[in-house]
Amino acid sequence: MAHAFAEAEAAASLGEVPVGAVIVQADSGQMLAACGNRVETLADPSAHAELLAIRAACRDLGSPRLPGCDLYVTLEPCALCAAAISLARLRRVYFGAYDPKGGAVEHGPRWFRQRTCLHAPDVYGGIDERRAAELLRAFFRTLRL
Repeated sequence: MAHAFAEAEAAASLGEVPVGAVIVQADSGQMLAACGNRVETLADPSAHAELLAIRAACRDLGSPRLPGCDLYVTLEPCALCAAAISLARLRRVYFGAYDPKGGAVEHGPRWFRQRTCLHAPDVYGGIDERRAAELLRAFFRTLRL
């Protein structure tokens, strides 16, 4: 999770919403991808940290699926990212701050609990939640000044 926080902080320094994501092979602990949000930088509404990490890990492994991999992300994934997580067949998702407004794992559509969800990873939320939430609050506070 420390690497995900580093990516989130790097994203914030670029003016991006501070969300960071890391994908790790569960059996070896090898980090396959580490990314932060790049929506503004790439002018791409889908350039969420989770999607960028999934794309990079899939390229690295040469596979569209990541069944032996875990995702660490600083914020509860949105519906777009939850769908990609499901399609990538990630084994587990660990996230920091809960997102009552835009989250889709424990809030909103609760994507992984839908009958139409093809694969539901194990999910563990609230990992270093206070730190993750404060990083987001600090970022948005500066926008309002």
